[in-house]
Amino acid sequence: MPRSNRPTKLNTEESATKPKTRNTRKKAVAKEEVVAVEPNTVSVRRMRQLYRDRAVPQLQSTFGYENPMAIPQIKKIVINMGLGEALTNGRAIENATQDLTLISGQKPVVTRARKSIATFKVREGMALGLMVTLRGHRMYDFYDRLVNASLPRIRDFRGVSRGSFDGRGNFSLGIREHVIFPEIDYNTIDRIRPLQVIIVTSANTNEEAIALLEGMGMPFARETAGS
Repeated sequence: MPRSNRPTKLNTEESATKPKTRNTRKKAVAKEEVVAVEPNTVSVRRMRQLYRDRAVPQLQSTFGYENPMAIPQIKKIVINMGLGEALTNGRAIENATQDLTLISGQKPVVTRARKSIATFKVREGMALGLMVTLRGHRMYDFYDRLVNASLPRIRDFRGVSRGSFDGRGNFSLGIREHVIFPEIDYNTIDRIRPLQVIIVTSANTNEEAIALLEGMGMPFARETAGS
């Protein structure tokens, strides 16, 4: 009798227990690398205590708020990473997502082009960057790491500029190299990328926002004579 082409029970079991291929394992590892992590409770507690014990009394004595609810505070922190390289590098979004997840502790969302621009070969809906918005515990955890661990690692760092406010209490900080964050291993990244950190506060003026962030440890540059 001719042999049947139907697979035997033994072959079926062997295929079910067949080990994963190398590509499958790589995908599984990559998926694990971008998992968000819980914020450090010690950092959150330290920042909250610093706000209550140092920033609030300074703001109260300087501006004389009659209502305690009017004292400014940090509302959220937005991190943006532009990826113009995504036009030619197909893995730019994936690699940058892993790095930004490690930095922020939260998986970012992909920002896409709103309209097509033929000059730059950009089509509507094309992925061109990443954005993550931090609030609550993750916000305080990131702020603590930014102020106390990341900014001091910048070469020849002399403080951040006091002129980076928008007039409504929001502070914008540009970082040229994302490797200043201790979470990033320089030997495992594909390239160095810049990012932008926007700290949104409830302050109404730049002076109030400066006093708030300075009270919470932001290392502002010293004002020179004549500035």
